Amino acid sequence: MRAMRTITLALLATFLSPVAAAGPADPPATIRIATYNVSMFREHEGELRQDLSGSGEKQAQLAASVLQELRPDIVLLNEFDWDAEGGSARLFRDRYLAVGQDGRRPLDYPYLYVPETNTGVPSGQDLDGNGEVVSVPGSRAYGGDAFGFGEFPGQYGFVILSRYPIDYGHIRTFRLLHWKDLPGAAIPQDFYSPAAIDVLRLSSKNHVDVPVQVGDRVIHVLASHPTPPTFDGPDDHNGARNADEIRFWSLYLGKDDDWLADDHGHRGGLGDASFVILGDLNSDPNDGDSRHAAISELLANPRLQGTSPPTSPGAAEQSRLTGGRNTLHAGDPSQDTADFDDRTVGNLRIDYVLPSIDLPVVASGVFWPLQSDPNFSLVGTYPFPVSDHRLVWVDVRLTAPDEDAAK
Repeated sequence: MRAMRTITLALLATFLSPVAAAGPADPPATIRIATYNVSMFREHEGELRQDLSGSGEKQAQLAASVLQELRPDIVLLNEFDWDAEGGSARLFRDRYLAVGQDGRRPLDYPYLYVPETNTGVPSGQDLDGNGEVVSVPGSRAYGGDAFGFGEFPGQYGFVILSRYPIDYGHIRTFRLLHWKDLPGAAIPQDFYSPAAIDVLRLSSKNHVDVPVQVGDRVIHVLASHPTPPTFDGPDDHNGARNADEIRFWSLYLGKDDDWLADDHGHRGGLGDASFVILGDLNSDPNDGDSRHAAISELLANPRLQGTSPPTSPGAAEQSRLTGGRNTLHAGDPSQDTADFDDRTVGNLRIDYVLPSIDLPVVASGVFWPLQSDPNFSLVGTYPFPVSDHRLVWVDVRLTAPDEDAAK
């Protein structure tokens, strides 16, 4: 097993260095920001990198097609296996996104960030409550005892791609933050042992703050992928962790942040900067098994837009065609972002792009075409050609309308 360890400066330079010196010379009045759970995880360490070493991996071709169709300027890819050199992410960028898929225009992302992840990192404790500590990778039991579920180190990681320069020197990560240190932490005390609580980390993957320079504006990309609030029992330990992983962002945006220290020891929250919260947050404010209060609190934060959620015609169509298979579905089906209709949970809104109030939303959507649309083949139905999630995008305005007129 390859040990996960603190990244050296040499390694940092290896997988964070951009392939171009600068972003687009004249940034547009608006930019598109997206999140997409691509389900590009594999069963074995190194398997994704091997799959992407050529240019004919079908899932990667289709995921690239979706991205080339929507053409986001900044995008978070969830469930993309991590490797120390960022090799898999580079291969996907250079051999799939940079190559036109099925007649589409290539997509260039000079800037790439592949953060470390807690998934598959052994904790040395019995975190799944089965009475044993499993330290050999390659099984669900091992994944259950890792800081974040993963059958090997790096499974289910995430990647950020950008057309605009990433300020690598000011990235903040919170991968090592202990769950117990979160104010009001909802740790099930009867489920975890005192020794487990002492080491257990809040983030099942990572929470990252990535500054991106877009013209004269800096936008902080706040990315995470909280654990699913399922795969547990009456103790609801995953539901509790999911809620607190989401609640982290509400606290990060607040003023009472003296308790908060990042992985390099720098204290405090975001401050007054512009931002966008991105990710598969695994929580719907109305439906599903999560603790809805955490996501509802975040969506109601006065620093966020408060605009109507992105929608799609395809999700609404599926709800009609299935007769609303999940009869307990309380939310608007057109807002759903994940196709779980083959399961009892029904479809859910769990993928989010949430800009700060100083980044006005001018357009948004969920890439879920109607079945009559030729692009429906890129999303399909179960078993899905790429993922059971849909790409969610938001266009935000960077300049005032009078500035546009002056240009």
